[in-house]
Amino acid sequence: MTGSSTTPTAKYLIHARFEVNGIVEKPDVIGAIFGQTEGLFGPELDLRELQKNNRIGRIEVELKTEHSKTVGTISLTSSLSMATTALLAAAIESVDRVGPKEAKVWIEKIEDVREAKRKQIVRRAKELLKKWSVEMAPDTEELIREVFEAAKPREISTLGPEHLPAGPDAASSPSIILVEGRADVHNLLRCGIRNVVAIGGAKVPETIVKLAKEREVTVFLDGDRAGDLILKELMQSVDVDYVARAPPGKEVEELTCKEIHEALSARVPAAEAKIRHARVSAHPKIVEAVNELRGTLEALLLNENHETIARLPVGELAERLPAFKEVSTIVFDGRVTQRLVDIASELGVKLIIGDRISELVKRPANLRILTFDEVAPEPAKTS
Repeated sequence: MTGSSTTPTAKYLIHARFEVNGIVEKPDVIGAIFGQTEGLFGPELDLRELQKNNRIGRIEVELKTEHSKTVGTISLTSSLSMATTALLAAAIESVDRVGPKEAKVWIEKIEDVREAKRKQIVRRAKELLKKWSVEMAPDTEELIREVFEAAKPREISTLGPEHLPAGPDAASSPSIILVEGRADVHNLLRCGIRNVVAIGGAKVPETIVKLAKEREVTVFLDGDRAGDLILKELMQSVDVDYVARAPPGKEVEELTCKEIHEALSARVPAAEAKIRHARVSAHPKIVEAVNELRGTLEALLLNENHETIARLPVGELAERLPAFKEVSTIVFDGRVTQRLVDIASELGVKLIIGDRISELVKRPANLRILTFDEVAPEPAKTS
């Protein structure tokens, strides 16, 4: 790759170390990173595309050989969100081979470039202010002090044994707002919202799980794919009441106060958010099956890899289903009944998608039930 090693708006710098059981060169290491991360999280997180769009910088590698081994460092700048950058770093850490040779990569730290720059600016501002204040009149000095105090970042406290970044009211407020990272907490504090807590990573902290059982919880996430992934994780482990999202493509940390208040005012109940999430997270083969089966009165049985096991008439589905093995998903142009749900649950089916759903007395916890419109809504008809 050519060009600068940093992105024009770099926010984070990933530092990693590696060790290879053999002699390799820099291009071998870079090629392994591109090759083994390709396709892990779809085109949105493809390294080549991110580099082409200046969302990440050039991969810098320094290495040396020691006793028939190659050791060295990897560095990479990112202008992505905190959560996406962490996901990218974890993907790089998953590289386990360079060419035919075994390798190990570990992330040492992810540095906030802006924080270092901010500290440098603040330090220089103090020097300038100290020199300047000698020549200023007392009344002007007082005015500058007031402006300086008003402009200072609101104090961020911590919560729980994980030391989660939080606003000063998070521990006592009957409701909390969960965001992705420290920068999001700071931005909400800047806008006067003090009952905010950062999740601090892809894994949901135990403190958040406990708080959610006692408080009204609003989740406020970035409007990108990483936000979708975090929302999915939260929905599985936390009692969420409401969901708010930044506008598509935007991050909570970069929103204006007006945009923050508008997003929180437009929050939706968690149940509605689950339906919306189902529409965007269904596997392409499932969406294809839904569109193919509309109006056919037929059913498709799929395995865990979304491969078709069988196609049969809807009228024979409940009777013939026990004869098939390893069915993970049922997609059919008919009504989901309690009888079919009970049979599918006993067989270990994980997902049923039907044209409609009857009033169900019991919904097994291990079985997800959706409608065609939740997975692949039909386009509105025009006259």
